[in-house]
Amino acid sequence: MICALGSAVCFGTASVLQAVAARATAPGTGSGSGVDPRLLLRVLGQWRYLLGLALDGCGFLLELVALRSLPIYAVGAALAAGLAVTAVVAVPLLHVRLRRAEWAAVAVVCGGLAMLGLASGAEGSGTGSTALRFGVLAVALAILASGALAGRLPDRARAAALGLGAGFGFGVVEVAVRLIPDLSPAPLVSNAAAYALLVGGGAAFLLLTSALQRGSVTAATAGMVIGETLGPALVGVVWLGDRTRAGLAPLGFAGFALAVLGALALARFGEVPDTAEPAGAAAREPAASGLRRGREHP
Repeated sequence: MICALGSAVCFGTASVLQAVAARATAPGTGSGSGVDPRLLLRVLGQWRYLLGLALDGCGFLLELVALRSLPIYAVGAALAAGLAVTAVVAVPLLHVRLRRAEWAAVAVVCGGLAMLGLASGAEGSGTGSTALRFGVLAVALAILASGALAGRLPDRARAAALGLGAGFGFGVVEVAVRLIPDLSPAPLVSNAAAYALLVGGGAAFLLLTSALQRGSVTAATAGMVIGETLGPALVGVVWLGDRTRAGLAPLGFAGFALAVLGALALARFGEVPDTAEPAGAAAREPAASGLRRGREHP
């Protein structure tokens, strides 16, 4: 659980550092479309951006360790809590003013994770069948194909659909890690889950990037949180044997629900704000493009 929480801290902090670096980078002289292919090269000259990338790497390694020891539902909820970390870290570094409801959402996330930590047991003993491995790969391919259809929807619906697809893609990664018991070359090459991990992660990155560039950040992030928590948790419980400690299932369910609902309340921090807001003002969609949660960076 410490690794899962550490991963959330890494991803959430990386988002803010990368936001600070992007704001300090020259905007370029493009056509006004907001897409600058040379942006990555310019931000790589910012030490904060490089530190954010290093935190991304640490967060991913901690996530892998957590997935080897904890039920998927616990890891997924902890990763969604990265939005709470982003919101809190944005206060001193980006001078963002959180409203009372948002501070309450941060407290709800923390309380939900505490309950979940007390209730969750060890990871399930199931290693998954061959059919499940190929099923996860099929889902990853379907997610990639569905992006083209979702891109034709109206703006807000498109962002939510693409964000949901991205969440399912990250969920495929979470499940696939559990379906790869042997990391030696020969078994790895013959394991369909290894390809599902690559396809799912790539699809998630592409879909979320498109969602954040072409629609509502809040809608996209809310869809992502739902996709990366509910589906993988269900797979872990039904097919991989994930359980809570004896007699603590209600506490675990309540903790999971609170953590996810609190993260949804902080969905606008899926891309940290470009400018601070006055307290009590209506939420404004963040303007800086190219700022993503840590795991979405290639």
